[in-house]
Amino acid sequence: MGGPRGAGWVAAGLLLGAGACYCIYRLTRGRRRGDRELGMRPSKSAEDLTDGSYDDVLNAAQLQKLLYLLESTEDPVIIERALITLGNNAAFSVNQAIIRELGGIPIVGNKINHSNQSIKEKALNALNNLSVNVENQIKIKVDSSFLSLYDSHVAKEILLRVLTLFQNINNCLKIEGRLAVQPTFTEGSLFFLLHGEECTQKIKALVDHHDAEVKEKVLTIIPKI
Repeated sequence: MGGPRGAGWVAAGLLLGAGACYCIYRLTRGRRRGDRELGMRPSKSAEDLTDGSYDDVLNAAQLQKLLYLLESTEDPVIIERALITLGNNAAFSVNQAIIRELGGIPIVGNKINHSNQSIKEKALNALNNLSVNVENQIKIKVDSSFLSLYDSHVAKEILLRVLTLFQNINNCLKIEGRLAVQPTFTEGSLFFLLHGEECTQKIKALVDHHDAEVKEKVLTIIPKI
């Protein structure tokens, strides 16, 4: 291969080899850059999860972010949005357990005492969804002041939600009208409050409530207490 022809073959081979190396370089560089960009892509922040644009069911890590936000912020707008997101996710049984294990029930429960009426309502919505899970009911603590939410002067939206909470707990305890279990009502638990004489009398008094929807709700509960 000593003539010009041989030299031509060598040059062609070098060109092909260089081209192949360049293609491999571009491919590898592109893949690395893509991996790097993917790794740098920020995950959704807790506030992003509450903006109404995130439709997926939250996972445990996202729920933990949301609970931290709910516990740490004083902004009523963010609190309300976080409670709405949490309440929506608490409609799923798997998340009912996750929120309990993350210590979320007392965090939500504390918001019932908030001075903002809308926040109070959203907290009760979330608590209602969480209370469908029997194990969660044991964790719900609210003090004797909680019973004041059953007073006739309380806003209709709040009354309907605390009556629903009573129904959820009562329905979980009973099967075909009979007590499925005989739980121990420890003082300070929601069980103790809602199955006490004071709560029973308050609910019965609501049968004369001026709002038809509240009255209808009460009439569905009274035969069960």
